[in-house]
Amino acid sequence: MIILGIDPGSRITGFGLINSVGGRKIEYIASGCIRAGTGELPERLETIYKSVSELIQQYCPQEFAIEQVFMGKNADSALKLGQARGVAILAAQLASLPVHEYAPRTIKQAVVGTGGAGKEQVQHMVQRLLKLPGLPQADAADALAIALCHAHTNASLISRAGLKTYRRGRAS
Repeated sequence: MIILGIDPGSRITGFGLINSVGGRKIEYIASGCIRAGTGELPERLETIYKSVSELIQQYCPQEFAIEQVFMGKNADSALKLGQARGVAILAAQLASLPVHEYAPRTIKQAVVGTGGAGKEQVQHMVQRLLKLPGLPQADAADALAIALCHAHTNASLISRAGLKTYRRGRAS
């Protein structure tokens, strides 16, 4: 099952693609950053939407995972983040992908083992878990962490249900 993880941002949106094989083995596919630039917000949102749509078309993921919005000190930043999330989710929805949302603490807990982990800890664990030759860029590492969190959550649910594997629409 190919999972596309998205770490949304109005200027830089991280993406990460992994393949979860039978819920036990996880393979790295690709990761990077969508750089929306510094233009007007509608133009940046269009860039994010088109880029996520291209990733979906190129890699054909079966699942889409994204970080939930958290409320920071700056309401304007939170609104822009929400809009970036919205266009990424729209791209997934129009491609008929199931959308899964995870809180930042849940993602860190799944990947690092503690919900209060820092960016460097997430980068390091993503590198180790996926056996990458170097540290991924911070936004790409966060997106890979989101995909890993979904893979672990999915594997846990399959295990609890007593199933061996799950493919979209069918359990066995």
